[in-house]
Amino acid sequence: MSIPVDTAHAAAYRSRRIPEPLQVTGGVWAVPVPLGDSPLGYITVFLVETGDGLVLIDAGYEHPSCWKSFTATVAELGLDLAAVRLVLLTHNHPDHVGFADRVRALSGARVVMGRADDFAHQRSVRGGFLVQLRRALDMTGAPPEVTDAMYRAALKVAKHSESLEPDLTPEGDSEHVVGDVTFLGLHTPGHTYGHTVYIDTSRGVVFTGDTLMAEGPTQLAVPSLPGDDPAGDLLASLDRIRDLDVQIACPAHQFPYRDVAARAAELKAFHQAELEAVAKLLRTHRTAWEIAPHLRWAKPWDELGIGGKRFALIHTLSLVLAAGR
Repeated sequence: MSIPVDTAHAAAYRSRRIPEPLQVTGGVWAVPVPLGDSPLGYITVFLVETGDGLVLIDAGYEHPSCWKSFTATVAELGLDLAAVRLVLLTHNHPDHVGFADRVRALSGARVVMGRADDFAHQRSVRGGFLVQLRRALDMTGAPPEVTDAMYRAALKVAKHSESLEPDLTPEGDSEHVVGDVTFLGLHTPGHTYGHTVYIDTSRGVVFTGDTLMAEGPTQLAVPSLPGDDPAGDLLASLDRIRDLDVQIACPAHQFPYRDVAARAAELKAFHQAELEAVAKLLRTHRTAWEIAPHLRWAKPWDELGIGGKRFALIHTLSLVLAAGR
C-alpha cells in the first residue's frame, strides 16, 4: 500500500471527489483538472518551478472546460503560464496531451514526447489508435459480432485528435535542463510504447504518468504488431522505476505517494501473478476471449459494460502474448 504525501488528497480520490491543488514538495504543484463526464473524474497535471520558469508535466484533455479549470487554478496558485519553458508529456493518450498546444502558443515552451508515442511516427509504424484497436480486437479470438460491437462503441469515446506535433521526440532516455533543475526522461513502455517517466533529480520526485499509480493495476498497451509485448515491457519498466533513488512518485491519476520502490515491486508482483494465471489457463484455453472471463476485474466479467469488457479483453490479449512466449 502506498504512503500518501497528503492524506486529504488521497481521501478525496478514494471518495470520488476532485482534490484541491497540492504543493507536493517545495516548488512542485499538483493541479487536478476535472475531466467532465469521463469515468476517470480528473487528471492531475504538475507544475515544477525552476530558476528559469516553469515545467509542465502532462496536459489534460483538449476541452474548453479543462483549459478553463486549469488556468483558473494556476492563477489561484500565483503562477504564470507564460513562464512555462518546457512541457513534458508522459504519453500520447488524449487526457495527457490535450492543451499542450495552448500552453506552447501562450508561452513558447518546447513540447517533449517519446518518439514511439509521437503521433506522426506512430501512424507510420502502426497506424492511428483506432487502426491499432481494430487489429488488436481481431487478434482476441472473440466472435466477429462482439469485436464489431466493441469497435463501434469505441468510436464514440476513443476517437481523438492525433495532430499534436512535439518539438522534441527522444528515442529512449533523455535529459532536459531548465534553469537549475535537470529532468531525466526514462523510457518506460508498457502502458504505451513510448511512455516516459520524468525524474526531477534535484528534488527526488518521479512523475510516473500512467505506469505506476498509487493503487491498482496498470492498463497495458494495445498489442497490434508482431513482437509487441506490453506486459514484458511493463515488468522491465517497473524494475527501472524501483531502482531509482527517489522519494516521491507523482502519478497522473489518484494521488502522490512515498515508498516508490516498494510500490513498484508490489505492482510487478501483481502483474506477474496475472501472467502466471494466464499461463495456466492457456493449458485448456486458446484465446484472450476464452481466458478473460476467468480473470479478476474491478467487477465480475458478466457485469462489465461493453467498454469495460473491451479494456479487459485487450489487457488479456497482452497477457496471453507474453505468457505464450
